[in-house]
Amino acid sequence: MDAQLADVELLVCTTCRHGLALNDEGARPGALLHAALQNGALPDGVTLRAVECLSNCTSGCSIVLRGGEARWAYVYGNLSPDQTDVVLDGATRYRATADGLVPWRERPEHFRKNCIARIPPLEPAND
Repeated sequence: MDAQLADVELLVCTTCRHGLALNDEGARPGALLHAALQNGALPDGVTLRAVECLSNCTSGCSIVLRGGEARWAYVYGNLSPDQTDVVLDGATRYRATADGLVPWRERPEHFRKNCIARIPPLEPAND
């Protein structure tokens, strides 16, 4: 992985629960996903942040991958707390790009089918 690439943020909505049950302690599925990611090994250059409400309540647990002013950002939904491997795979692939554009066929299958939004970079690409 290129050490010159900007670090990325993995934002996890901790209030998500649409269609998913609370656990025995009353924790929301989004909070459980965040905790599972926090307890695992994050890829180098990826920072995990908990956020409240990404306004994607009808699509299960939601995450955002973003990084630097020159990268596209992505919102993915319909995740469950047991899909940390999918999230970490996607974050690793995203981190390996300079512009955030992971080729469609190289994205985890869940990401291909559950992209909620793609947000352009703040800084336009140099043409």
